[in-house]
Amino acid sequence: MITEKKHQRGATLIEVLVTVFILAVGLLGLAGLQSTSIKTNQGAYYRSQATLLAADIADRMRANRTAALAGNYNIASFPSSSIANSTASTVRAEKDKAEWLNSLANLLPNGTGKIEYNNKIFTISIKWNDSRAQIRSSSNENTDQELIFTYRTQL
Repeated sequence: MITEKKHQRGATLIEVLVTVFILAVGLLGLAGLQSTSIKTNQGAYYRSQATLLAADIADRMRANRTAALAGNYNIASFPSSSIANSTASTVRAEKDKAEWLNSLANLLPNGTGKIEYNNKIFTISIKWNDSRAQIRSSSNENTDQELIFTYRTQL
């Protein structure tokens, strides 16, 4: 008596479909992870820019210390974001503030800032719209996220 051994030749259609489905789910997960990574990197970039711009105006105030201590660099409230602040002034403090506000508006979305002087401490606040960098969740539907970065220094 001769018995034939049946050998499987190739994969069945169902096995191929299951494999393709598992691969597709994995690739979709990677695409979502990439999207989240890009958003968080954008937010980190904005925070880095805010840090550099706060240090920039602090250095400008240190270079013009007398005017800074006299309150010439104060900006009491957040002005509207604009790159059209006039830099034609001959007063160094006014020119520094205008250049700084222009840089904020140029480098940060809706970027603006204020400077307060109180009891020998300067508080530099920078505000921008961070909605492009926010990770959306079902519990947080607010897409208009404004962040305020605060930098305190003593001259």
